[in-house]
Amino acid sequence: MTPQHTHTPIRRIAMLSVHTCPLAMLGGKKTGGMNVYVRDFSRELGREGILVDVFTRSQDDCQPMIKHDLGFDGRVIHIPAGPEKPIPLADIPQYLDEFVQGVLDFAAAEGIQYDAIHSHYWLSGLVAEKLSAAWDGVPIVQMFHTLGHMKNQIATSDSERAPQERIDGETYVIHHVADRLIAATPAEEEQLITLYGADPQKIVIIPPGVDLERFHPMDKKEAKRRVGIPCGDTNILFAGRIEPLKGIDTMLRAMAIIQQRSPATVENCCMAIIGGDPWADDLDEEMARLQELRDDLDIHDLVVFLGAKDQEILPNYYAAAEMVVMPSHYESFGMVALEAMAMGTPVIASEVGGLAHLVKHERTGYHVPSRDPEALARRIFELLTNPRCREAMGQAAREHAQAYAWPNIVSQMMAVYKELALEVIG
Repeated sequence: MTPQHTHTPIRRIAMLSVHTCPLAMLGGKKTGGMNVYVRDFSRELGREGILVDVFTRSQDDCQPMIKHDLGFDGRVIHIPAGPEKPIPLADIPQYLDEFVQGVLDFAAAEGIQYDAIHSHYWLSGLVAEKLSAAWDGVPIVQMFHTLGHMKNQIATSDSERAPQERIDGETYVIHHVADRLIAATPAEEEQLITLYGADPQKIVIIPPGVDLERFHPMDKKEAKRRVGIPCGDTNILFAGRIEPLKGIDTMLRAMAIIQQRSPATVENCCMAIIGGDPWADDLDEEMARLQELRDDLDIHDLVVFLGAKDQEILPNYYAAAEMVVMPSHYESFGMVALEAMAMGTPVIASEVGGLAHLVKHERTGYHVPSRDPEALARRIFELLTNPRCREAMGQAAREHAQAYAWPNIVSQMMAVYKELALEVIG
């Protein structure tokens, strides 16, 4: 079908986040950096005068279908597809056709035409293909956020591996659906080319951004008061999903090493872990494993599981922390690291994926090899015992984060949208 677009201005974007809602609490089962990205990126587009509709699968029949929480004319639209409750990720593909029809019906009822589709994760890419076909070839911009092949490279058991359906879906979207592929870092660009055979001409590197109005340095004593940490205490923070690839066990082992060798260093010290539900009657397998490990290592007094937290109060936790630790085995970017740096908090991160690119070793924090508790313990010890180093790194981290301000990122993405719109006309 010949594209019907006769204009280049980008006025309205269909944002697809099929399997997870951008308004969800951080640290839930399927919530992490991608949720933050979709929410904040959509909000910033709205500030620029772009109308954004974020389509996501309804997981709660008590939620209104349309939520205006993004502000600036941005909307989150919950599309019923399958049961209106959380379901396993593996079950979602069977409801994609129902999701597509729900989006088409919504757009038709409102008389809306979109200038571009921006899809997140491979499931959204499959939806984007059908929507574009129904909407006269509207161009598709695709982001994966994580890649199945990379997940499989670091998996230590079959349960941690990405299913073949995901690998096939990603490959299909890369070769047959996306007009542009957005890679967060040069490392991700390389992975798309070498692991999936992506066309380098289709890839544009644009990192995620950070909201510098929300994430900015604040008084540490006040932040500690707000989150309930005694002011004399030191705090080490992890925030993210509770799953094996996050390497939280490495962090627990590192704390046990420090306690064993230098107990005075971790006196009045707390490692706070944000994410998951540590109080569930039926504990998630990884949460149960980590709580058991904490007991086995005898660091119950050092480590506290805080559960998932609303994204609005996270800045207080970052500000209250002496450092943020990201011991992941794989991270396509590392939004938590960027947010912490914007707050002026140094980051110790595994030298993997996006973290190797984002955290500047010995300037904004430290790199450590993944799965190496000894190396991690050394770096945590250094920051705990050297306040001047913490302060200098925190300041450098804040300065480094400025380049990732959302307006910079949005202007780069708008250039991609406009280029695609011109190609459609041409």
